[in-house]
Amino acid sequence: MTQTDADAKPDKEPKRRTGPVTFTKQVVGELRKVRWPTRKELVTYTIVVMVFVVIVLAYVSLADFAFGEAVTWLYGTFGRPAGA
Repeated sequence: MTQTDADAKPDKEPKRRTGPVTFTKQVVGELRKVRWPTRKELVTYTIVVMVFVVIVLAYVSLADFAFGEAVTWLYGTFGRPAGA
């Protein structure tokens, strides 16, 4: 039977904090493991993101315009006072 984190007994000693020098060394070590994109990949990803943002912008703008027109029509039709 395996022991899960929920079943584990709490540690009697609290974990010690990492110092700034050790933290910096660990960060640099992790950044060395990163696979950085090539220039071609970076340009491609940037173009894809920009196209997607323009598509979402157009969709939201169209929806905003449609809802605005619908509300304006709704208040124009049903929002008049009874005596007017």
